[in-house]
Order: sequence, then structure tokens, then C-alpha cells
Amino acid sequence: MARVIVINSGKGGVGKTTTAINLGASLNKLNKEVIIIDANLNTPNVGLQLGAPIVPVTLNHVLNGKADIEEAIYEHSSGTKIIPSSLSIKELTKFNTKKLPEITKKLKKISDFVIIDSAAGFSEEVMAVLDVADEIIIVTNPEMPAVTDALKAVKVARGMGKNVNGVIVTRHKDARYEMPLSSIKSMLETQIIGVIPEDKSVKEALNLRDAVVHTHPRSKVSKKYGEISRKVAGIEGTIEKGFLGRLFGL
Repeated sequence: MARVIVINSGKGGVGKTTTAINLGASLNKLNKEVIIIDANLNTPNVGLQLGAPIVPVTLNHVLNGKADIEEAIYEHSSGTKIIPSSLSIKELTKFNTKKLPEITKKLKKISDFVIIDSAAGFSEEVMAVLDVADEIIIVTNPEMPAVTDALKAVKVARGMGKNVNGVIVTRHKDARYEMPLSSIKSMLETQIIGVIPEDKSVKEALNLRDAVVHTHPRSKVSKKYGEISRKVAGIEGTIEKGFLGRLFGL
């Protein structure tokens, strides 16, 4: 059954969009039909990060009743599909977020996973996005301000009766000044489903306008997103095969 997963955070700049893109791309590598929606309507980045900054039809047009959702779907060269939001300042108008349930219902019929990148915080726009989620993944950095805001996100989600799938800790350096992972887990009362290390390959992928799992598939970051995607897809214990394994089917 298709699942709508919202990637959320209480604080901006923690790697939420990077996570949405690379989780979606990793699920696509597992032969899943994936659609990534950029629901950060005021400061969208999904299209920008995947090399499609300007497209003729966006989520904004759909929410304003100017287009059907099928017209706003674009396919990345990897096969992952995206629905970008507009970068145009002229498009920053009041959106009819009441259309979101209808939109996600349609998308669930043609995909296995709908990954939604929401804006940070708890605005009316964000709450409308959270409301259509089947499950929510919270993204945070291992720093007290980010974790504190992540706690707010967890409480808001649970207050709405939503399933919090888990937390992804990004930009982890394993430094003394960072919050220990055990403390983060205890504070959020939520399982940590992935820890993404600080890695320059993420910034290099941004410059290349693609997912890091495509540009640097052997990087630590890519392997971690691969592990997370297998957990999300329920494929536990999958071992990444090397050349000989692929060659001989071992």
C-alpha cells in the first residue's frame, strides 16, 4: 500500500530537503515508484537541487486551481519523480492547502511512496502538510537548539495522532561538543532510524544539482541513506553486494 511520508523539522537548515531527496532517490534505487513533493511553498529547494529550478507547472499552480496534479509531475533521469514548487516571488500568494488530501490521494494510486518535504516550523501551511501524512520523519542536527525544536515537532505530530516513524540525525561529526545520540533519543522519546555523517560530498552534490546517492554512490552519506531507505521499505538485513556478488548473484 502506498505511503505518504512527510519530512519535517522544527528548525530550518538541518538538512530536511537533502534528506527528502536522498531518501526518495534511495527508495527509487530499490525499484520503488517514488514521487517527491516540494511543499515548502515559500522557500522551495527540491527542484533547484535536482536541476529543475524553473518548470512550466508547479505545485503552486495546482493548489491555486490552475492545473491538475498530473501536469506538475516531472521525472528525473534516475526515474524518481518530483513535484516542484515555484521559485517566483509572484507565486507567493495564499494557497488552498485544502486541496492537499485530494492531491495525495491521487498520487498514492500511481506510486509506492510519496515523500513530502515540508517547511520548517509549525505554520498553517506546515500543519496542512502534516495532516495528510501517513507517517512523519523528523530531521535534526546533534545540537541542543535543533533537538529542542525537533522535540516540538515530535509533540505536534503526536498531538495530531500521527505516527512518527523516527528521527534522522544529520551532519554528525562524532565530536565532544555534540549531543550524544543516546541523549537525543531519550529527549525525543523516538527511535533514531539513521545518522548521517558530515561529508563534503553533500555540498558537491548540491553544486552538481543532483542527489548525493547519484553523484557519490560509494560515500558514507549515500550508504547511510541506503540503509535508511531499506528500513523505511521494510527490507531489513539487506547487504549491499560488491562486484563479485553482482557478477555471480551471490
